Amino acid sequence: MTAKAADKLKSDGWKIADTTGFLTLIGPLWERLKDGALELALITEDKHHNRRGLVQGGVIMTFADRACGMAARFVSGKPTLATVQLDTHFVEAGKIGEILTTRPRVVRSTRSLIFIAAEVTVDKRCVAMANGVFKILKNES
Repeated sequence: MTAKAADKLKSDGWKIADTTGFLTLIGPLWERLKDGALELALITEDKHHNRRGLVQGGVIMTFADRACGMAARFVSGKPTLATVQLDTHFVEAGKIGEILTTRPRVVRSTRSLIFIAAEVTVDKRCVAMANGVFKILKNES
C-alpha cells in the first residue's frame, strides 16, 4: 500500500475496515459513511496484478462482493447474510496503484433478500458494475 494513497484516504475521512480470513489477503479495505451511505475503497497494489500487469478481475469481483454484502448488512441491521448471486460486468481495466471505490445502493429489500447495485470506480471512471442478491440468514443459536 502506498503511504501517499493511504494518507489521502485518511484525510478524506476513510478508515481501515475490520476484515478476517480471505479478505485480509486482498486488503486492507477502507470504509466511510458519506451522506448516510456506506462507501468502500481499495488501494490496488502489485499483489493485485494479473499477467498483463492490470488489476486482476477476481480482486474487483471480491471487492464488489464485499462492498455489496456490507451495504446489505448495513441497511438491514442483520449480522449474517450470504451472497446468493453476484453479476459483474467489467467495463474498463483498473491499473495498479489506483484506488478503487464503490458506493453500493439498495435496489430492493424483502424479508429474506436484499438486492444491491454497485459501480466500482476510479475517480469518475467506471471499472466494473455489479449486481448482487443477498440472503438474510437466521441467527444460529
